[in-house]
Amino acid sequence: QVQLVESGGGLVQAGGSLRLSCAASGRTFSNYAMGWFRQAPGKERDIVVAISYSGRSTYYADSVKGRFTISKDNAKNTVYLQMNMLQPEDTAMYYCAAARTGTYYVRDSYDYWGQGTQVTVSS
Repeated sequence: QVQLVESGGGLVQAGGSLRLSCAASGRTFSNYAMGWFRQAPGKERDIVVAISYSGRSTYYADSVKGRFTISKDNAKNTVYLQMNMLQPEDTAMYYCAAARTGTYYVRDSYDYWGQGTQVTVSS
């Protein structure tokens, strides 16, 4: 079992940066793929970035390539989302998720979800 808690969201102007953190419980963090998803009101929850079970591969949605970076610190059981050059369309609730099995860049693979942290980008 994994329990996830996101933090680091907030209000930022377009062009600015934020770093989101996701703290995971347990000692098996390194055995999970991790992903960040986002959802705006009335819209679907979409994958933003993900990192594979090994940590050696990453996935980035086309909309965030070159701007967002996912990383994780296994010793701290924490995964990060560095968000640069933020745009208003990045405004959403951001969720951290963990997958036990399955393709790491596929939403249906994810088993555990955090409560979300709000990111709002003003123009």
